[in-house]
Amino acid sequence: MRRNLLNNVAVLAGGLLLGLIAGAKLQAQTAYPMLMSLRPVAVQVGTTAEMEVKSRYTMFGAYQVLVSGDGVTGEIVPSEPKQEDVAKKPTVEKLPIKITVATDAVPGVRDVRIATPQGVSTVGQLVVVRDPVVVETGNNDTPAGAQQIALPAAVCGSIDKNEDVDFYRFHAEAGTALAFQVRCARLEDRIHDLQTHADPILTLRTAAGATIAACDNDSYYADPVLAHHFDQAGDYLVEIRDVRYQGNQYWEYCIEINSRPVIECVHPLAANPGQEESFQPLGHLLADGARLAWAAPSSALPGLASFQLPLGDELTNPVPLIIADVPLTRETDAANDSPDAAQPIAVPSGVSGRIDREGDVDYFAFEAKKGEALSLEIVARRARSALDSHLRILDAKGKQIALNDDLRLGKRTTSDSWLENWTAPADGKYVVEVRDVHLRGGPLFPYFLKVTRSQPYFELYLDADKT
Repeated sequence: MRRNLLNNVAVLAGGLLLGLIAGAKLQAQTAYPMLMSLRPVAVQVGTTAEMEVKSRYTMFGAYQVLVSGDGVTGEIVPSEPKQEDVAKKPTVEKLPIKITVATDAVPGVRDVRIATPQGVSTVGQLVVVRDPVVVETGNNDTPAGAQQIALPAAVCGSIDKNEDVDFYRFHAEAGTALAFQVRCARLEDRIHDLQTHADPILTLRTAAGATIAACDNDSYYADPVLAHHFDQAGDYLVEIRDVRYQGNQYWEYCIEINSRPVIECVHPLAANPGQEESFQPLGHLLADGARLAWAAPSSALPGLASFQLPLGDELTNPVPLIIADVPLTRETDAANDSPDAAQPIAVPSGVSGRIDREGDVDYFAFEAKKGEALSLEIVARRARSALDSHLRILDAKGKQIALNDDLRLGKRTTSDSWLENWTAPADGKYVVEVRDVHLRGGPLFPYFLKVTRSQPYFELYLDADKT
């Protein structure tokens, strides 16, 4: 049962603040900087690169770059300001920094902050990539002016004005398979003061401009992911723009283009610490019947985390996995798509299942005593499954007792479901129903159902950018 202390903390903090204000003389103060973009937004592992940070409110006097995670460090690029500028404390909204990435750094997105005398900035976003970074240059707004790139590459640019369309030209040999993965909208979701976000669309074209393939949204992101097999050798174009033809100077993007598999999620979604598990990788450019075996570290803490998993001779891109602290079971191969055929499960337990096809509904049965309080949670979208879960509890006669569609955590709502303190009205058998809210289904729709007895706890949420 949730014991959320946020309101109490807010009241206490507000009282302290009012007391400080009442006892002190107010003075004008410059706001801490709000980071808006990094350009280019990506750095390759094993390299050092300079980039420009843009902000709202001044970064004057910046003295440190803070980067989340291991293997990535940053520093301010020193400059010699004019003496009169020092005295005036000018507004500095563009700042060069240097980022160094270790060869063993895990690819993915990192948080970046700039420490200044005005305070530590809000969060900026940095993408660590495996391939060489190519930066947008010149006028590449037409197919004729497409910027030539060599692959593999991480192409960094921006959709910086209305009707901006960026073209890049590359060569592919016959039989080549390439994956195109965009990071753009996801990066902007973390930018504190960016009011409008990009909705990118990616299009592959022949050298003459004919459309080969296009992708607007991925299964769960506004960012497109596209894979294509090229049957003929030749030059091709990749085009990126906002689907509404809008633009913004802070809409940075990174298109990772390579021939490696892109793992979106795995099935099952959960593993116990120290126990080897066989997973089906799900995504793009995967061999038929691909499997991978992996044992979660014995020291792994319960919860959702990202891991690079072994696939052949290489490691995958970071994949979200649930480290479970309950006994695990798999959804049965036998039909469990009606309450009468519900698969029996124990309490506590964690069930790894999947909505295999459109219209599929999974049922699980458990026993409960009158007054017993249980927590039933679905983790799917948070682990990059395409499932938008809908969770119900039925009695032995099939009557609905409780349901949940979307889960709210603090101020954020997710597409996962959670009945966190359901109390059994009588001794007997109960049935859990799991489905997609839109009755969709397929390989990319795995889920993890965790059933436990409810325990008292509390959660504290803070907006770190405003603390």
